[in-house]
Amino acid sequence: MTKPLQGLRVIELGQLIAGPFAGKMLAEFGAEVIKIEPPGSGDPLRKWRLLHEGTSVWWAVQSRNKQSVSLDLRTPEGQDVVRTLVQDADVLIENFRPGTMEAWNLGWEALHAINPKLVMLRVSGYGQTGPYRDRPGFGVVGEAMGGLRHLSGEPGRTPVRAGVSIGDSLSALHGVIGVLLALRHRDQNGGEGQVVDVALYESVFNMMESLLPEYSVFGTVRQAAGSSLPGIAPTNAYLCADGKYALIAGNGDGIFRRLMEVIERLDLRDDPELARNDGRVRHVARLDAAIGAWAAERTLDEVLERLNEARIPAGRIYDVADIAADPHYKAREMILDTQLADGTPVQVPGIVPKLSATPGEVLHAAPALGEHTDAVLADIGIDSTTRAAWRARGII
Repeated sequence: MTKPLQGLRVIELGQLIAGPFAGKMLAEFGAEVIKIEPPGSGDPLRKWRLLHEGTSVWWAVQSRNKQSVSLDLRTPEGQDVVRTLVQDADVLIENFRPGTMEAWNLGWEALHAINPKLVMLRVSGYGQTGPYRDRPGFGVVGEAMGGLRHLSGEPGRTPVRAGVSIGDSLSALHGVIGVLLALRHRDQNGGEGQVVDVALYESVFNMMESLLPEYSVFGTVRQAAGSSLPGIAPTNAYLCADGKYALIAGNGDGIFRRLMEVIERLDLRDDPELARNDGRVRHVARLDAAIGAWAAERTLDEVLERLNEARIPAGRIYDVADIAADPHYKAREMILDTQLADGTPVQVPGIVPKLSATPGEVLHAAPALGEHTDAVLADIGIDSTTRAAWRARGII
């Protein structure tokens, strides 16, 4: 089966999360992704989180379907290899601090001159321009500057993070969108490539919904609100009799009426002040108290059964054990059984989005460091004697 990105060649120079996550998604839908890693240490992600036999199990997800070439980009030889690879590449991904690629003689102007068709995805903390461009920036800093961290947590408490590197992942998704848009433009307009400039903070800020217009019109500075969603009611996490929480979203007008019937509060159902969201927002404490009192007398399973029967959006808060055991995850192929390099069984997340005719696929496991160095370098004409000399000098 032909994949949507089959025939696309991607050179991935990024490390850790944002750039490599973008490369992962492109590889899952058929792109050939050649990942360049520093000799000896490789991508630092290989040592992040929990390790098995010295390598992060995260690596099995982030680098599946990729080829690994070990190459020191600080050397003239390493830079020459990249320039040669770029001649036949469609996309180059990098997520270094702005100016790093230029210091290696691998900036946009140099690479565009070699291959005018090239699309260059550049992910950084603050973008390639502006007064902050030279500052180091990780996803967590982008989450803070983008407005997300201020809204996370309980009112009056220390702002909390999402628990995953969401700023990096959001940037990767924006990067993939940008790459596909640039490729579409290239193929429709004479084959000219361009730069896709993705900033971590902007990717987060792009998800902030009505945050800025509310401030510009009303002067409102939105604050953290715990498990509720300010301005949309009722929606919250409600404690059940067995100590578990039910997430209940009764904020649609018809849904609200059904919810009030389930909890036997017809007085609230029929109150004209509560018929629309703006009225419910004004009385959100009263609604949360009524729903909370009803949930507190029932187990989580009882609550969810009643609400599902009434077609009211509700659910439990999953931990990873819940995810691994859930039949819907399995039915949707969101949990894949595979193996680590030594044969150890491992479950990894499936592929999204789901395409009906050309779905993504895991074709091969994440590579060992430098696993494809010799094959890739031989393909561009670097003979075994030269490779041996480079390996002795630590270039590959």
